[in-house]
Amino acid sequence: MHKYLFLLILLCGNAFSMGNIVDTAFVIEAQKRGAIIWDVRSAAEFQKGHIPGAFNIGAAAQALRDPNTEDFKPVAEIEKTLGAAGLDPSKEIVVYSSRGDANAYFGLYTIAYFGGKLGSVYHDGIDGWRASGLEISTVAAKPVPVALKLTPNPAVSVDTPQMLHARNQGVQIVDARSVPEFKGNDIRAVRGGHIPGAINIPYEQNWVDPDTVGKLARKQVADNTGMSLKPMQELKKLYAALDPEKETIVYCQSGTRASETAVVLSQLGFKNVKVYEPSWLGYAAVLSAPANNETFFNVGALNTRLSAMQQRIEHLERELAAEKARKP
Repeated sequence: MHKYLFLLILLCGNAFSMGNIVDTAFVIEAQKRGAIIWDVRSAAEFQKGHIPGAFNIGAAAQALRDPNTEDFKPVAEIEKTLGAAGLDPSKEIVVYSSRGDANAYFGLYTIAYFGGKLGSVYHDGIDGWRASGLEISTVAAKPVPVALKLTPNPAVSVDTPQMLHARNQGVQIVDARSVPEFKGNDIRAVRGGHIPGAINIPYEQNWVDPDTVGKLARKQVADNTGMSLKPMQELKKLYAALDPEKETIVYCQSGTRASETAVVLSQLGFKNVKVYEPSWLGYAAVLSAPANNETFFNVGALNTRLSAMQQRIEHLERELAAEKARKP
C-alpha cells in the first residue's frame, strides 16, 4: 500500500512534501540505484543487525539535538555529524528504525529541515525487512565523508514566536501527544496542558493498533505488527475534521512524535504542513503563552517521591546485603 501511496502523492503534486512513506520493495530498488540508507537507531541496536549498507550516527534524536531543550544543535555541529557519516540531505535518503518508531520520522524531518527533497521513510523498518526474509548485516558500512553547508528550510517548521502568531491566524494545530499530556495530567515540562485551539490526535492513532506498545509491555501480543500504518482510507477518516488546504502545524513534547503525524498528513495531500519544533517544551517555557488545562509542575512533590524512592532502594540494598551475609 505504501508504495502506491507514494506514487499517488507524486501525481497529486503536493506543494511541499515533507517526505514519502515507502515499503520494502521501494527500499530494495532504492539500494540498487545507490540511495543512502540511514538507520536512526542507537549504535547498540545497529550493531545487533541492520539493513546491509546502512549508515548510523547513533540515536539520531540524541545525536542531533540539545539534551535539555531538545532543539537542533548548532548547524555547524550537525554539518560535522551528518557529513562524517556521508549523510547528505540533498541526496536520496531512506530513513528507518523499528516499525512505527517516530524517530525514523524525525530523521526524515531532519532531511527536509535542511533542504532535502528526496527523503523517504521506511515505516516498517528493520522489523519489516527481517519479516521479508532479507539479509541482516552486523558489519557497518564505511561512510564516505562529505563537507556540508546546511541551511534550515522555513517551509517545514515554525519556532515559538511564529507559533504564538499562528494560533491567532486560523491555522490548524494538531497535538500529537497522549491524551493525559493534552489534558495536563502527565506533565513533562515546567507546566502541563495544551495550546488553545489544538486538536488532540495521538500519533499512535496512525497505527493499525494504537495500543500495541502497551500490549507488548503486558505480553498480550508477540510482535509489533500492530504498529504498521493504517490503510490510507482509515488515515483520511482519522484526520477528516481537518482541511487539507489550510496551513497545519503539528506539535508534541519535543517534535519527534509530531514528525510522524506531519509526514502522514503530507502523504494524505495536506498542502502546507509544518512541525512546531520546540513543541510543548518550548511553548510551556514561555509562561505568558496561553494554555488550556494548565497545570504547573510540582517540584516539591517530585522531590518527596524521589526521597521516598531513595529510602526504599537503600532499604532493599540493606536487605540484600544481609541475605548475602547469611548464605554460607
